[in-house]
Amino acid sequence: MKLWSILGNSQKLDGGAMFGNAPKAVWEKWIAPDADNRIPLACRALLVDDLDGKTVLFETGIGAFFEPKLRERYGIVEPNHVLLDSLKAAGFSHEDIDAVVISHLHFDHAGGLLAEWKEGEPPRLLFPNATYLVGEECWQRALHPHPRDRASFIPELQPLLETSGRLERVGGAHSATLGPRVRFHASSGHTPGLMLAEISGDEGRVVFCADLIPGRPWVHLPITMGYDRFPELLIDEKHAFLDAMIERDVRLFFTHDTQCALARVVRDAKGRYSTSDERAELAGEAL
Repeated sequence: MKLWSILGNSQKLDGGAMFGNAPKAVWEKWIAPDADNRIPLACRALLVDDLDGKTVLFETGIGAFFEPKLRERYGIVEPNHVLLDSLKAAGFSHEDIDAVVISHLHFDHAGGLLAEWKEGEPPRLLFPNATYLVGEECWQRALHPHPRDRASFIPELQPLLETSGRLERVGGAHSATLGPRVRFHASSGHTPGLMLAEISGDEGRVVFCADLIPGRPWVHLPITMGYDRFPELLIDEKHAFLDAMIERDVRLFFTHDTQCALARVVRDAKGRYSTSDERAELAGEAL
């Protein structure tokens, strides 16, 4: 089994929104904002090749499905579908993918499932040979969103996934498509039904942290995002999750950290969490 970190389209979002109730004097030491108070964010996917014979992509990033006006509104940097270029650079194409795992259906995690926007053309799915894995609870949340997060979903996406005939709605710790090597941890602090995929190989374990822990600064327990639905619940979930990852020596894979793809989490004598053994990228690393 081998791992690649695959960059998708990048974003610039308001730093205050990304760090919730943390003051700017604190968070700007971690990520410097631009003149518009925006911070750079990656949309990084994890590619796993030979997972019991399958090529699996965990997440797709935001993609390039937005029309130009909305692309500017949501701070998307590149107009082209960067994920496809990154897959090609790693020696793959979207047709090679056997399964795509989506932690939740917010557009910055699922938008890359769609082809690049073209005027006058309807949205269409990429990955024609893949099974799409989505958690049942987050599927229901996208069907019946709350007014607070309705704009985070892509209305056209779910009908396309459903009619593809290749959708698996995951309801437990394991999926029929991927079997026992992938274990799903559940979280609801960011959004109901978030799936955190833990991949077990012969040489270790890696977990895709999604928006429970978007990057290294969010390893700190009190740090949450303004986009989180239930911040106090998220902190409790993060506390239990980090303790479990330390105990079992599971490395964390970050989707939104521009400088770090993979790290171990450590805890000091006062109970504070941080990261070590940081890796900027992965290129065919054995697991």
